[in-house]
Amino acid sequence: MSSALPSDSPALFDLPPAVPDFSLESAARLRGLWPVAGCDEAGRGPLAGPVVAAAVILDPENIPEGLNDSKKLTAKAREALFETIFDSALVSVASSSPGRIDRINILRASLDAMRRAVLGLALPPVMVLADGRDQPPGIPCHSQAVIKGDARSLSIAAASIIAKVTRDRMMAQAATIYPAYGFDGHVGYGTAVHRAAIIDTGPCPLHRMSFRPLRQVE
Repeated sequence: MSSALPSDSPALFDLPPAVPDFSLESAARLRGLWPVAGCDEAGRGPLAGPVVAAAVILDPENIPEGLNDSKKLTAKAREALFETIFDSALVSVASSSPGRIDRINILRASLDAMRRAVLGLALPPVMVLADGRDQPPGIPCHSQAVIKGDARSLSIAAASIIAKVTRDRMMAQAATIYPAYGFDGHVGYGTAVHRAAIIDTGPCPLHRMSFRPLRQVE
């Protein structure tokens, strides 16, 4: 009877999870491109609320521990890191409203918010690492689009946390103004509860009327 030999490569599920690091930032620094800002957005997919972007320049000597893609962190961890990032890094936040999203489309609105977040930094970056496939237009420095950047770059991960927590707080405030929709629970995403509320109550000024589910109820 033959038996299979164990693989000389670790099984896929035995591999350690990928975590962001500072290698992209360090490589840029070696090329003389410093400071480096990470940029990310939160809220492209929801049916309601703004899209929020953040830009962050980390201090290489004081990088907060535990940075990761905001989607991989608990709400409690995100809130704690939000405060730590603001205390240890340069941070800028910008957003595009639902009305702007409807006028120019969600991709352009997201990239424009990222552009304004970068321009709002107190120290102008020489290089911007932007999460996703697209680089924000109109920024007066080098830039690089980084697919899945929030899982690869610590600066982008930090920006993802700032953007996510900021937007979640905005939607929690929106829930006090428009309580019928439950914005504090789903933060504007198209859950069954949210869609039912839209049907029962109709859309509010925070809804993105250019999105298909909203076009169907007009």
